[in-house]
Amino acid sequence: MTTVEERTPGQLLREARRRRGVSQKRLAIRASTTQSAISRIERDQVSPTVETLRRMLHMLGEDLVLDAVEREAGIDRAMTRANLSLSPRDRYAQARDFAEFVRRNRGNAA
Repeated sequence: MTTVEERTPGQLLREARRRRGVSQKRLAIRASTTQSAISRIERDQVSPTVETLRRMLHMLGEDLVLDAVEREAGIDRAMTRANLSLSPRDRYAQARDFAEFVRRNRGNAA
């Protein structure tokens, strides 16, 4: 089975509908649409709006839960805070020293 992040809207709807033992035809009647429209969503031929998916899942007794989480960007926030706490003169000296280190060690990384 795929993870939540990998499931399509159609897979979510199909899984919920099957869990509840509801046919495509019955869901279509509840949603005031056609069985073929439900089928197209479930086969990912069309992508419903978030609101449409939320409404259909609600009709099946389930809730759509969307969330956003900060992803790791490879930024060391503690180091950034420490660098920003330095005076401009100290930051310049640190940057100059780092640039000199890189210049001296170019091509030595093997």
